[in-house]
Amino acid sequence: MSRSHHKRSRRPVVLGATAVAAALAGGLLITLPGGASAAASGLADDFNGDGYRDLATGAPGAVAGGKAKAGAVVVNYGSSSGISAARHKATSQSSSGVPGASETSDRFGTELAHGDLNRDGYGDLVVGTPLEDVSGDVDGGSVTILWGGSSGLSGGTAISDPNVSGHDRFGQSLAVGDFTGDGKADLAVGSTGKDVWIFKGGFTKSGGAAGKLRFDAQIESGGYPHGAVQLTAGDFDDDGADDVVVGSFAGAFVYRGSSAGLTLQTQVSDDNPASLTAADFNRDGHDDLVVGTDFVSVMDQTAKGGYATVFYGGAAGVDTTRSAVFSQDTSGVPGADEYHDSFGGTLAAGDVNGDGYPDLAVGADFETIGSADQTGNVWVLRGGASGLTATGAQSFNQGTPGVPGANESADMFGHAIHLADHNKDRRADLSVGAGGENSDDGAVWILRGSTRGITATGAVNFGASSVGIGNSGDDPMFANAMSGS
Repeated sequence: MSRSHHKRSRRPVVLGATAVAAALAGGLLITLPGGASAAASGLADDFNGDGYRDLATGAPGAVAGGKAKAGAVVVNYGSSSGISAARHKATSQSSSGVPGASETSDRFGTELAHGDLNRDGYGDLVVGTPLEDVSGDVDGGSVTILWGGSSGLSGGTAISDPNVSGHDRFGQSLAVGDFTGDGKADLAVGSTGKDVWIFKGGFTKSGGAAGKLRFDAQIESGGYPHGAVQLTAGDFDDDGADDVVVGSFAGAFVYRGSSAGLTLQTQVSDDNPASLTAADFNRDGHDDLVVGTDFVSVMDQTAKGGYATVFYGGAAGVDTTRSAVFSQDTSGVPGADEYHDSFGGTLAAGDVNGDGYPDLAVGADFETIGSADQTGNVWVLRGGASGLTATGAQSFNQGTPGVPGANESADMFGHAIHLADHNKDRRADLSVGAGGENSDDGAVWILRGSTRGITATGAVNFGASSVGIGNSGDDPMFANAMSGS
């Protein structure tokens, strides 16, 4: 679903995510104008080019253009003091230059990914709207690129569906990476069909992608939630071309990238993955794949409340013989393994303590704490020379000292998570979305990275109304997704 890239840079850094954007209950998109440096930073998630990584949050349940659940996206801009509610911009299909129109239940902002698609030095945001009706095709789905610039996101370009009659929910999964190895950021798009489309860089504002490739994944197709439900990217074999991981009800499959297209490398799971992410946790030059399994069947005895499995990369790609499983039953992970916790439901990768090794955040939005059911929790596992470890694992919820709020039933803290350095101190900050907070209005927390890991000191918290989102009313609106995890 998302990808965090932390290896030596040989090509443009690109990040993709299905749940990397935080979702606001009412559906708000915010952009902070101005403040960009003379030369854009080139960071894939710096939408205004000022050198600070920004946070994109999806608000698919937002009111936009007076339409309930039309959806919006909010960008909170990074700065020397990090993320705040004040520095924001909201975008919807009612915004000037954005293709389409805000319509009831479109849910613009359901999926997000980012990268510098037109190579102008500014990060661009890709927005999936899988429930949009297109030219009479109910739930045909749409994909829109919102372009970065010196004033932040402005205007957009629609990516046309190449196979309208062959599937629905185009844009239900997204990932950005250099899948052809030519140094340009490409876009992978999934739907309810087996066909996954690679839109090739470089993109232009007027013409969209430079070309497209199709590969058919070995997955079930048909009605929702079939097809490519999850996508993420990583260079697992270190050959200079990013690989694509496709998650579906049939399992998780790795497809090797190349100039000629995508070919199947291996299947890493036959369970339906709730989340995917990739990073080089042991810094051996090969990205590693993490698969989150939040729903556990009676036949799966790995963990009652869900688990996350890391598969390490190597010269031949993802190595299924080198893996490790983490759950609340793992020594060092705080808490207890209980049914329906949804541990592994969300994942994000980033270096939280500045030691050079990416760390892993794991969300369980259905975690019960005390008498609060489905209140949610997030853990951080450490990366190192031997890979991921539970030693020194951290745990956060709204009852953790310094974290604003209180644990309440159905908050779903951890419904979306993201790791990125928003204040340029070389340590990733943890962003957490709680889609059920404040009667489904939704809210976002930002906890700072430090030499000792994530700290609640100086934590920032804001809800949908703080960023101008209007709530449509009956399901999580804000903090539903975050881009880049």
